[in-house]
Amino acid sequence: MLSIVLVVGWQVVSRYLLNTPSSITEELSRCLLIWIGMLGAALAYRTGVHLGLDIVTQRFNTRNRQRLAMLVSAAVVLFAIAVMVVGGGNLVALTYELNQMSAALNIRMAYIYLIIPFSGSIIAFYGCCQLYYLSTDQHANG
Repeated sequence: MLSIVLVVGWQVVSRYLLNTPSSITEELSRCLLIWIGMLGAALAYRTGVHLGLDIVTQRFNTRNRQRLAMLVSAAVVLFAIAVMVVGGGNLVALTYELNQMSAALNIRMAYIYLIIPFSGSIIAFYGCCQLYYLSTDQHANG
């Protein structure tokens, strides 16, 4: 978070005060925002503050609520592995193989996309932990 604040701050200073806008700050701030968003999603899933609607589940009894929570956690794990880890890994491999470079930063796009399988692995791990806690009647977020 501090890095994106510093980069955007420098972008404002260089553009409006020095009248010589920096060429890399816009792309760097975009990449940092992607990384913060993906890591933030993993943290939000871990702490249970991600967006969720419990209007329907409030009407279930405790046992059915636990079963539904296990089903949702299993779906999250499957999604994280299939889409984020495998799909994101394929994206990283493809962009690395094609040697795609970012325009301003002049680094491989694969390095920027690495956050997708990384955060997917973290989410899958936390999902497995959640499944374990639910199956043993423990509280994961407590």
